[in-house]
Amino acid sequence: MERLSVGQLAAGTVEGYSSEGLGIVRIGGAVVFVPRAVRGETVKLRITKVMKTCYAGEIVEIQKPSPERREPDCPVFGQCGGCVYRHLSYAEELRAKRQKVQDALTRIGGLDLAVEEILGAEHPLHYRNKAQYPVGVDGTVGFYRQRSHQVIPAEECRICHPAAGRCAGAVRAWMKKYGVAPYDERTGKGLVRHVYVRTNRKGESLCCVVLNGKSAPREPELAAMILAAAPQTVGIVLNSNPRRTNVVLGEKYRTLWGQDFLMDELCGLSFKLSVPAFYQVNREQAEALYAKAVEFAGLTGTETVLDLYCGAGTITLTMAKRAGRAIGAEIVPQAVENARENAARNGAKNVEFFCGDASDVAVKLERDGLRPDVICVDPPRKGLAPEVIASAVGMSPRRIVYVSCDPATLARDLKRFGELGYRAVRAAAADLFPGTCHVESVALLVPALETVPAP
Repeated sequence: MERLSVGQLAAGTVEGYSSEGLGIVRIGGAVVFVPRAVRGETVKLRITKVMKTCYAGEIVEIQKPSPERREPDCPVFGQCGGCVYRHLSYAEELRAKRQKVQDALTRIGGLDLAVEEILGAEHPLHYRNKAQYPVGVDGTVGFYRQRSHQVIPAEECRICHPAAGRCAGAVRAWMKKYGVAPYDERTGKGLVRHVYVRTNRKGESLCCVVLNGKSAPREPELAAMILAAAPQTVGIVLNSNPRRTNVVLGEKYRTLWGQDFLMDELCGLSFKLSVPAFYQVNREQAEALYAKAVEFAGLTGTETVLDLYCGAGTITLTMAKRAGRAIGAEIVPQAVENARENAARNGAKNVEFFCGDASDVAVKLERDGLRPDVICVDPPRKGLAPEVIASAVGMSPRRIVYVSCDPATLARDLKRFGELGYRAVRAAAADLFPGTCHVESVALLVPALETVPAP
């Protein structure tokens, strides 16, 4: 393999994309990762970093551009760490994301399983119904630069709902007008840490200001400025997080104005959402993803479904419409409370929820002799703990539906399931995060000796 050095110039063709959305160029056998590159392009690049097994580079000249390249539509693209694909056509972005899932299944999972399709978004702009704006030590409200905690001003985000940006801008203006200090993570001093905003299908907002303390000066003025900037705000909440941590939300909440929840509709159901409750950030694409999960579950109306990591009960209630009984488990108490209220509000009498860690709940239900026909899991990015996989297999379900936000941990877990007698037979991807490198996927597992008809 050719050895390269920082500052060295070289030329090559972009072969594809890394899992983080970087272009891959091979030079004399050496792999160089290049931001804002497009598959098929011939580029002249400069080496910017030497690592143990690969290199980082930057484009000096595009010698042969790709027809899939487009002009980025965001002024802070390349600075903000959120989007990595604003320089691609949407068709190319979808191709890259489908390939990301396929590569993970093949290389990490060792699976001979094709990703059947990727469900693309009809509306790839302003789709995020939740935005978390960190506050910089200089009072800047925006998003982190990639791989840093430097805050880039980005209130007018191309993927967040505009109301979220207006709320964030109001908090920034309030801080500046009244001299309210931003939080400094290096010293633990200062007050305002984050602005957290949920929005619903109607355009209504729930705004949460995260404080390094229990209260803020000029609280009535804060509420007034948020309401003036975003009149459809239905609630303003203060969250207290005094810990020296990167976790955004603390444990205590206080309603400053209005209500401490937001109502929304998903899959024909009505949901009550508190600030910490899990809820997919792209409503329209979540409906497409959940429809695929229901398809994979193969429900006929008589089955018992166990939904682990159920959040506010979105998948549980969606499955319950097609099943005989649905059981949800979630570790966040507020989310479980929301889930139970959501079940009652939607008249779902065949649903029940447990509060607890998925590992503990799965073990308990297995010991209690629960034998669900279908188990659905939608874990966080870290995937499933080995004991959750073992307990799920121990319940001997007819089908396991795995919804994932990380193809790498999905592939790892599918391999573990395979070692315990369950094989993956179908997989699909869904683009819930246009512009970013993230992609959701869903897989179907069945007992190793069972056959499943082709789609």
